[in-house]
Formats: sequence, structure tokens, C-alpha cells
Amino acid sequence: MSTLHAFASVGRVLTGVILVAAALGLSACKGGGDAQAKPGDSAPAPVPVETEAVVRRSVAASYVGTAALEVPRGADVVAKTSGIALEVLVEEGDTIRAGQPLVRLDPDRVRLAVLQSRATMGKLENSYRRAQQLVDQQMISANDLDQIKFDLDTARAQHQMAELELSYTTVTAPIAGVISQRMIRTGNFVQINTPIFSIVDNARIEATLNVPERELRVLKRGQPVRLQVDALPGESFEGVVERVAPIVESRSGTFRVVTAFAGNDSLRAGMFGRIHIDYDQRTDALVIPRSALLDEGDETAVYTVRDGKAVRVPVVLGYVDGNLIEVRSGLEDGDPVVTAGKVALREGSPVQVIGEAPVAAAPAAADAKSDAK
Repeated sequence: MSTLHAFASVGRVLTGVILVAAALGLSACKGGGDAQAKPGDSAPAPVPVETEAVVRRSVAASYVGTAALEVPRGADVVAKTSGIALEVLVEEGDTIRAGQPLVRLDPDRVRLAVLQSRATMGKLENSYRRAQQLVDQQMISANDLDQIKFDLDTARAQHQMAELELSYTTVTAPIAGVISQRMIRTGNFVQINTPIFSIVDNARIEATLNVPERELRVLKRGQPVRLQVDALPGESFEGVVERVAPIVESRSGTFRVVTAFAGNDSLRAGMFGRIHIDYDQRTDALVIPRSALLDEGDETAVYTVRDGKAVRVPVVLGYVDGNLIEVRSGLEDGDPVVTAGKVALREGSPVQVIGEAPVAAAPAAADAKSDAK
């Protein structure tokens, strides 16, 4: 029995030692964990961002659309008589005046017809003079004199027709402008009423927009227009709203707006242009870059910087003028708005504005020493 009691006493002692050791180990682990966690409690690194200040400037409310340029005045030149083209006097791209000769056709056949009609007319004029003398002598009747007078008038008309036909052998320009297309060459046989040239009048250029009906109340005749053409980067052309359709097309829900521009050597029919119609202007508006806006559903907001932290500010917008947007409320003149780096920001995120001195931070070692005390 004494031996068994001895073994039991030894077992109880070993169990106590193991429990004490375990408690000490657990306490050591907790102490080590706190020591490692304290350095990790330092503030997150600032997010680098770019900002621009809210400024005041003039902004315009505009409607922007695209359309192809066209010339409102042009003509196809047709031959009024047939014949061989003996001489083509102009080429594509030539500037011409109204009435300028363009083609000379073979006049021989028509010239002979003029001579023939002239001879017939001369014969009848002599006959009519003799008949007038005879009717005075009562040698012919008044009816015979009237018949001769009728034949003479007919011959005169035929002669005038032949001379007109002869004039048609020189084809002239009906309007001033530029030759846009030539359909014949020297030596071709030209049929009557066949188009042989196309002329466009570049003194005036138009562009027609199909505008949504919501803009009907703001677009008016005479409003200024700016035109930019893809083929002429960096250039701008001034014009006006020439006509505004009084009705809205039911199928498309749009109405036609015709804009007009002065022609020059640069603009050409068929070019594709971007058209800005300014219908209102504010001279002292708060504006921000379009890049400052946050894309967050229905609410419009921006990030501004206050005391080195990002602050989300809802804003009410006004006119849009290119890359600038008017702010009606939410910001003040001079407020910085974040234009780059917005994706990484949240409300209260520390920020570092690129180009500005970094905000001083408390050393982490000092915090560790205070925690140790």
C-alpha cells in the first residue's frame, strides 16, 4: 500500500508541473503576440492623387451634332444640241463664272441650217414687198397677202430657231462655281440633253442636323455655330443656324436644323463635320474638369481634399462646355478636386497630392515605447 501511495504522490506532482509549464507557455505566447501586433497598428500609406482647383470662367451651353457638308446650289450642265465635242475648255476643279464657255461642239450642220433658213426668209421678204404693191393695185387679194405674210413670219421664226441652235454648239456655264465632274472628252459625240459637267457653288456650305425634339425650345434661327472637320484638325469655322424645321418627325422624334457657313478653299462638300450650336452662356460660372466626376449611379459627386484626407462631396451640375462642367452647388471657388487616383479612394482615405510636400506622420517607434510603458 505504501508503494502505491508513493506512486500516486509522484503522479500528482508531475501533473502540477505540466499545468504550470503550460500556463507559462500560453502567457509567453500572448505577450509575444502583443509585441508583434503593435508595430502593425501604424496608419495606412497615403494614396497619391492629382488635383485641380475649382475656377470661375465663362461657359456656354451647346448642342453638338455631326453631319456631312453639302452645297445648296449646284447644277448639271446638259447639251441642248447634239454634235462632236471639238474642244473641252475646262477641267475638274476649275473655277468658272456664269456664262463661261465650257465645250465647243461641231457647228457645221447647224450653220448650214442657218444659211438655208436665211435664204428662205429673204425670198419671202421680197415676195411680201411685191405683194404689198400688187394689193394696192388690186391685182391680188388681201387673203393672198395674208398668206404670204404668214409664210414670212414662219420663215423668220425658223431662222431664229436655227441661230439659237447654232448658239447651243457652244455650251456655257449656267451658274458660277467649280467644276466637280467632267463626263466627256474631246472627240466624244454628245447627245442632246445629256449631262456633260457638274458644277457646285462653294460660296456657301450647309450641314443638316437631325436634332432630338427635347432641344426644340432652345435652338433658334441666327444662333452662332462652330464647325470642326475631321479632315482639317485644329481648324474651326464660324456659321449660323439658317433654318429650323417647325415640325418634329414622328418616326424618329427629331427635327431638322440647317446650318450655313461661308465657303472657302478648305471646306468641301462631302466632308464630315462636328457642329456646335451655342444657345446660352454664363460668364462667371464655377467649373471643374470632366475627369473629376465619380461614376456612381444616379448621384453625381467628386472627391476633394481636406486636411490631407479625401472627402466625398455631392455636386449639382450645370452646363457642359467641352471638357469643363459647370458646378451649380457643392463646391467653392479654389476647392481642390481629385482628377486622377479616384479609384483607390474612400471617404476619409489619407491622400498625398502629387507635387505637394508630404504630410508629416508621427514615428511608429515612439508609439511602441509608449505602449511598452
